[in-house]
Amino acid sequence: MAFNSKRAPISSSKALADAASWCCACLLVSLLLLCIFRDSSALHDDQGNLMIRSSHVLSKPCDEIYVVGEGETLHTISDKCGDPFIVEKNPHIHDPDDVFPGLVIKITPS
Repeated sequence: MAFNSKRAPISSSKALADAASWCCACLLVSLLLLCIFRDSSALHDDQGNLMIRSSHVLSKPCDEIYVVGEGETLHTISDKCGDPFIVEKNPHIHDPDDVFPGLVIKITPS
């Protein structure tokens, strides 16, 4: 049986390419897992609001314009958004107990 000298470099190149592919795949999976676990270990304050990891930056839990969701009250929204003066800032709310899903209110966190 004759030795084929051209076949040896091709098989070693294929083995090298396969090894490089596996290394890239392992690196990609590692980076994905790192991102997932980093996001799941984010900080939360006492009310369960998500805080961004940074030197001094915290995310605001509410936008300036807030749409009331199912089961929310002005008290829960006030606690969540940090605005104790929701009724005073929203003259269209005549009865604090008459809050319904879809109601649009202005939030000014203090």
